[in-house]
Amino acid sequence: MACVNDSLGELPHGRPPQTEFDTGLDYPRLGSVTFRRGTLTPNQEQLFDEWWPRLGRILTHSDEDQTIDVDEWFGRSGHKTIVEIGSGTGTSTAAMAPLEKDTNVIAVELYKPGLAKLLGSVVRGGIENIRMVRGDGVEVLARMFPPESLDGVRIFFPDPWPKARHHKRRIIQSGTLNLIATRLKPGGVLHVATDHADYAEWINELVEVEPMLEYKGWPWENAPILTDRQVITKFEGKGLDKQHVISEYLWVKK
Repeated sequence: MACVNDSLGELPHGRPPQTEFDTGLDYPRLGSVTFRRGTLTPNQEQLFDEWWPRLGRILTHSDEDQTIDVDEWFGRSGHKTIVEIGSGTGTSTAAMAPLEKDTNVIAVELYKPGLAKLLGSVVRGGIENIRMVRGDGVEVLARMFPPESLDGVRIFFPDPWPKARHHKRRIIQSGTLNLIATRLKPGGVLHVATDHADYAEWINELVEVEPMLEYKGWPWENAPILTDRQVITKFEGKGLDKQHVISEYLWVKK
């Protein structure tokens, strides 16, 4: 599962892989991956060197089997597993995980400084049920998790790509919902939150598009996983400062 670059948390060079789906549905398509400026502090670099080999994985560009053995990675079996796509700096991830200690939480993020902040929270807080993957969320779901292996998927405040010509990059698409549905176990939950009004309208048009997912709305008192995000994330806080409305969505795999 690990690759040569895992100790540094660095992605391979070149254009990222893109799975070819044959469903006829819409998927977010990546261009060349570029990042905001951001470097790790010496302390963060030291944390990566020491902890990433055990707590982190990287989606490589090779065609080799990269399926994650969750039980082996977490050192336990029989526990629920949730994947959070686009965990950012991990604010909500680190806040929720201690409240669901019997759940394996896997945070997926491309931005290394965000993963570094989450890694710091995990190490300092002694949080034992979080692992991290550096890679594109759609590709990670497609290539690292087998069908019907997850109890939950979380997507909190994804990039809204507000310009019309960039809407095809939005992660919530008919194809992504289908992919998530295939990775969820029956009874598994998808939880999405956004503070972007146009993105909320976009999602509203898609809530019933995937036949394997039953839309439960918000809130859903009988959800089998934790749905209270506990804290205000950085992006949520910025949205609330601008008086944005937070829209949340829950689906269950039929």
